[in-house]
Amino acid sequence: MPPLKENTASSKKLMKLGGRRRHNVVAASNISGTGVCHYLVFKRYEPKDERILVGLVVAPPMIIGLLPREDFLNISVSVLRSCLLYCSALILSVLTYRISPLHPLAKYPGPVACKTSKLWLTWIASRGKLHLYVKGLHDEYGSIVRIVWDGRRITGNRGSGAPEAARGNLIGARDYKQHAIARKAWNRAFLPTSIKGYEPILIRRVAQLAEAMGAEDGSVDLSRWLSFFSFDIMGDIAFGGGFELMRDGDKDGLWRRMEGGLYFPALTQHIPWVIQFLPYFPAVGKEMQALGKFAFDQAKRRLQEGSIHNDLFYYLRDDADPYPFPLAVSNAVLAIIAGSDTTSTVLSNTFYFLLTHPESYKRLRTELDEALLVDTTTLLSLPYLNAVIKESLSTSLQRAPTPGSGSKALTESFVITEGTAVNIPPYTLHRDPRYFSPNPDKFMPERWLAAEDDPTFILNEDAYIPFSLGPANCVGKNFALLEMRMVLAYLLQAFDMRLAEGYDKEEYEAELKDFFVLQKGSLPTILTRRRAA
Repeated sequence: MPPLKENTASSKKLMKLGGRRRHNVVAASNISGTGVCHYLVFKRYEPKDERILVGLVVAPPMIIGLLPREDFLNISVSVLRSCLLYCSALILSVLTYRISPLHPLAKYPGPVACKTSKLWLTWIASRGKLHLYVKGLHDEYGSIVRIVWDGRRITGNRGSGAPEAARGNLIGARDYKQHAIARKAWNRAFLPTSIKGYEPILIRRVAQLAEAMGAEDGSVDLSRWLSFFSFDIMGDIAFGGGFELMRDGDKDGLWRRMEGGLYFPALTQHIPWVIQFLPYFPAVGKEMQALGKFAFDQAKRRLQEGSIHNDLFYYLRDDADPYPFPLAVSNAVLAIIAGSDTTSTVLSNTFYFLLTHPESYKRLRTELDEALLVDTTTLLSLPYLNAVIKESLSTSLQRAPTPGSGSKALTESFVITEGTAVNIPPYTLHRDPRYFSPNPDKFMPERWLAAEDDPTFILNEDAYIPFSLGPANCVGKNFALLEMRMVLAYLLQAFDMRLAEGYDKEEYEAELKDFFVLQKGSLPTILTRRRAA
């Protein structure tokens, strides 16, 4: 009899174990099914609110994991198992759809890592060489490369990212109507009459730049001085003054704060949904938060103190319409980023090219010396000066069909469906031999002058888009070009310039980093004041 009892107990134990396994299989199926269903919610509605995201990602597996069951011995193990199964099903659903032939962009080539997740490009961006990586993709896959992209966005739903600031968002706007509303005020700030009013400020600052650099002994870091200059002029034009980096140096860390503050946006532009969570993690993105606070403080100061001349905020503020403070902060952020770092980088790159190409340096300076009067009108008409600037420019653009407007057919085989973001990399486009030849990777200003008469040159100006095209082009283009022309003309006439002894010219290009905008390293230069300056 004892053996019979033992057999019966074993049978019950096996039955109980089998029931438990069946229960676990059913529970796992339910959890996985929930993950797949919630993926369909994400795909259809794309929720971005942090509370909804947390609710959809965390709450369901926790609830399922807490449900009563026979094996309810360790609640933490149960919840953890549910979360792992749920997230695995959710992620697997995303990956399967993105690489499947059912995806609307399935026919376009690209690496699997770029097709399936934004995290890969985030990693590439963290190294500062995204522009080179993207060019490599086009070299390998052709004109159209499929990546995951949701549009550039560097702010959340608070502060400068608040709904009240939406009409001031020129950087991230993908809706043309919204962009047109934001653009209207900025257009007033850069009308020819408005730019004419900025000229005396620009002339004074350029003279200050030459004086400050000429007072230094030995080599000067031309890159740093151009950064200080562009920051000071940006402060004058945007906020009515207040910055004196050329006079006092970066004693308060303003320039370091700006460059450091753009690193995190260089990453979040690929994964913009994480921005909503930053307020919950104060230690993350400190430099970006410092940049935001700096913009906040400058907007507040400008609105309280006013300005002695018609600066950017004078034109952006419409007294007949309420001017929400979040909009002022949004405009301040854009003015700081677009009005300083971009121009200083182009100027630094241009001087680098000239100093490493003596024949171009000599030709440009001869043209400037032969000009009878170097004023804004004359500078606009100097062909080689403008060719040098054109050869140095680059940027990055984004586009997408406006929501509700349907698909856009560029060719019979290339149709951009509504909701598809398009990123256009001029760094790649401007080095495409189909549009710029010969030697598209070489600094060759002559291509802009000889292309019409020399059949060996290929120059398609339709492919030249450093300031973008159409209604969303760069609103500050004309002022930026005026600033570049004036700085180049003034410094080249004032100084003989050469790179410092022992400086490895390859180092400059190696130090260029693509962090939202292109950032640069040092450019040690020997200056000798010219007698006939």
